[in-house]
Amino acid sequence: MYPFETWLSQAQDHLDKTGRPLVSLCYAQSLDGSLSDQPGKPLKLSGPQSSELTHQLRSLHAAILVGVGTVLADNPRLTARLPGRKTSIPQPRPVVLDSALRTPSTARLIQGAEKSPWIAATSAAPEDRRAALLAAGVEIMDLPVDAQGKVSLPDLLVCLGQRGISSLMVEGGARVLQAFLAQKLADQVIITIAPLFLGGVPVIEPWGRIIQQPLRMIEVGSQQLGADLVIWGQCMAPA
Repeated sequence: MYPFETWLSQAQDHLDKTGRPLVSLCYAQSLDGSLSDQPGKPLKLSGPQSSELTHQLRSLHAAILVGVGTVLADNPRLTARLPGRKTSIPQPRPVVLDSALRTPSTARLIQGAEKSPWIAATSAAPEDRRAALLAAGVEIMDLPVDAQGKVSLPDLLVCLGQRGISSLMVEGGARVLQAFLAQKLADQVIITIAPLFLGGVPVIEPWGRIIQQPLRMIEVGSQQLGADLVIWGQCMAPA
């Protein structure tokens, strides 16, 4: 058992104490910290073994979150799929950060989804897009905005907690990961590092522009899975 599985087993206690789900940032990057080689273009970095770990992590979380940019670029299903698993696999609730409701109603995470997605938007989202998504079975959560006019992440976490979501897996994209780190809303990280250099889209923009103070990890561990290195750790609580 990985340490983060133990951490996740305590997610309900975390929800009871804080009113918010335990947040895991889970993503793959290159050696130079790139998520992909070009903006808006998905690139598979994880090998077979670390990809299987990703799907295992999905099955251990109550919900999985991505930004609308990831939906538009990658059209993901956001489901847990484990080859050879004979019993049914627990599926996370898909959650999309989409202030302006740009998610198409034909997206794979909507069509044929085991659990209908929740979309976090603002009240300023266009009514025609709202109607199309509601007709497709999507539930829209209207939330307060932050200083940039985007969905307020703290308010989103409170909303998810009120809906009984005890653990949230955040997969991306870059701006979403940056926002959770900058606002110190991550409780743990599980990062897959692929053995290549890309010089592409960075996980973190120039340090001083996104994160004002260093973020230190504790309970750090690692394991090699195939050619990839998986590193995990808990985020220190803000002082």
